[in-house]
Amino acid sequence: MSEPEEDFATMFEASVKAKRFETGQTLEGTIVAIGPEGAFVDVGGKGEATIEIAELKDEDGNLEVAVGDRIQATVVSTAGGLTLSRKLVRGAATQRQLENAFRAGLPVEGKVEREVKGGYEVRIARQRAFCPFSQIDTARTEPSAHLGRVYEFRIVEYSEGGKNLVVSRRALLEEAQRESAAETRRSIVAGAVMTGRVTSVRPFGAFVDLGGVQGLLHVSEMGWSRVSDPADIVKPGEEVVVKVLRVDEDKQKISLGLKQLAADPWSRVEATYEVGQVRQGRVTRVAEFGAFVELEPGIEGLAHASTFAPTGRSDGWSAASGSAERSG
Repeated sequence: MSEPEEDFATMFEASVKAKRFETGQTLEGTIVAIGPEGAFVDVGGKGEATIEIAELKDEDGNLEVAVGDRIQATVVSTAGGLTLSRKLVRGAATQRQLENAFRAGLPVEGKVEREVKGGYEVRIARQRAFCPFSQIDTARTEPSAHLGRVYEFRIVEYSEGGKNLVVSRRALLEEAQRESAAETRRSIVAGAVMTGRVTSVRPFGAFVDLGGVQGLLHVSEMGWSRVSDPADIVKPGEEVVVKVLRVDEDKQKISLGLKQLAADPWSRVEATYEVGQVRQGRVTRVAEFGAFVELEPGIEGLAHASTFAPTGRSDGWSAASGSAERSG
């Protein structure tokens, strides 16, 4: 085999090995050789990767590693072999590393230095970048809350050789939320008892965040007694412990319950109530056939219209049942 053919075969073999890895993947390997321009890193499976020598030096230009040391680095390219970046793990520092971070979609570390028109000026190493107000967080916050803070950002626009950089912190936060939601969703099964936070209260119930995934706590599941206003039971921002009642994967709906965590008052009815007892109760509803009377929270009985004393009025017993409490 001639020398050019050997070079091609070597390049082809390196390319095939590189395809086993993905851009953005974090690897751990052993340094096997160090040269003036770069180093070779053994990443297992007879595969080797290259990393620039600048990646292995500290801020003073001193080499931080030696042959035999193990390092952790990120895959920034698989074209024509495996190329790693160690400083992308800690925050990009050079123009080339910034471009690698942009192409690989990797996070870079930046400091929010000042507020400018429409957003913030962010310092990434020696480079200035722009972060729109809408991309600094997932929730609306006071602009001053982020000044001077150091965050991880994703470069969403890279142009003019890196002179024009637009970054987003929100993209990383939303990605983390999706990963958290996927993890949480695996633990959400019927019967599970979970802690969540009330995000909003509506006339029909409340929405509860279970960790990136929302479920509905219907008003009918809030208490054993009748609940007329969900706001009397829970408040936005409040932490609550709920039970998962149903999970509808097709409709992506999760039904939650609060009353199920308390004893069902009907479980002790036979031991508490006897035929012939006289009890105080509160009329909760009036119908044509009678009135519903609450004897205690969660326990209602029906007082049939025929059991009420005649009133001598054409509208019958319903007028007589207008007071709040009755004996039954």
